[in-house]
Amino acid sequence: MTRSVRRTRRSRRMVQVAGVSAATLLALSACSSSDDSSSAKPDASASSSSDKLSGTVTVFAAASLKESFTALGKDFEKAHPGTKVNFSFGGSDSLAASITGGAPADVFASASPKTMKIVTDAGDAAGTPSAFVRNQLEIATLPGNPDKVSSLKDLTKSGLKVVLCDKTVPCGAAAQKALDASKLKLTPVSYEQDVKSALTKVELKEADAAVVYKTDVNAAGDKVEGVGFPESADAINEYPIVQLKGTQNADAAQAFIALVQSADGQKVLTEAGFLKP
Repeated sequence: MTRSVRRTRRSRRMVQVAGVSAATLLALSACSSSDDSSSAKPDASASSSSDKLSGTVTVFAAASLKESFTALGKDFEKAHPGTKVNFSFGGSDSLAASITGGAPADVFASASPKTMKIVTDAGDAAGTPSAFVRNQLEIATLPGNPDKVSSLKDLTKSGLKVVLCDKTVPCGAAAQKALDASKLKLTPVSYEQDVKSALTKVELKEADAAVVYKTDVNAAGDKVEGVGFPESADAINEYPIVQLKGTQNADAAQAFIALVQSADGQKVLTEAGFLKP
């Protein structure tokens, strides 16, 4: 074999090896690029999806929370575009009965531990309820307080039309506790199923006075006048909140409860007249 032939074959082998090496490097580079790309994409999408809330949150809440929770609901929707907060306000006992009866809801905020217990005993709470505010009673009178009501005892005056919440409702149970502690007997012209209904009787001048929460007197503005009484300090109601087991939107339910318990949420509630837990 001549030197010329050997030199030609050696050159061919070097070209082939170089070609294989280049192809291998290109393949490895492509795999590496593909792996980096595919691994980065799931992380980014997972992060964005976990941070984004959507859908509807249904909140059952005591009537006395109407103004505060409505404001917090708007704040929640603004902070989480794509969400909607629906409220059902009413007497805590009626709301608890609806929940245990199967009404669809995500969050329950009650005006007393006793009515919350109805839900927890039925196994409808997803966790342990936590207190987020307290509320104190006050006497709501007609503007200007024409009947000169200055104490709980004044509500027993003959001819004075007084309205109370039903004894099964937290505001009614608290009022009865204050009356019992003062050894006063009061026969109201009506018992109402929630605190807003009791207050409305005074606003419409269908009653001269009602025992309601301080927060409701504040919310009514100049439609009524509030009269404090010392016995109310012994009948303060604690408000618990909990996520419900039947929720269809657990993430949003937890986020709403977190807002209620946050500094911003507490500011809205205390400005409305609620006491800190």
